Amino acid sequence: MASPHVTFGQLLERFRLELVQRLNNGEFTERALARRAGISQPQLHNMLKGVRTFTPQMADRILKALRLSVRDLIEG
Repeated sequence: MASPHVTFGQLLERFRLELVQRLNNGEFTERALARRAGISQPQLHNMLKGVRTFTPQMADRILKALRLSVRDLIEG
């Protein structure tokens, strides 16, 4: 069971790790996800590697593209 005290930083890291795991499992490619979310592949790549941080707008686009919610990340 997830801790009831999830910080925003922890939530962002769970989000990043969820995306990396799905990429590694072959669910989609960086390019395909970027297209689905309407962002550039280089931006996505840099966010996944931690070079840049996810903006709330970028995170929302990706969550929508994957049909995920913040609740999924909190409970995951």
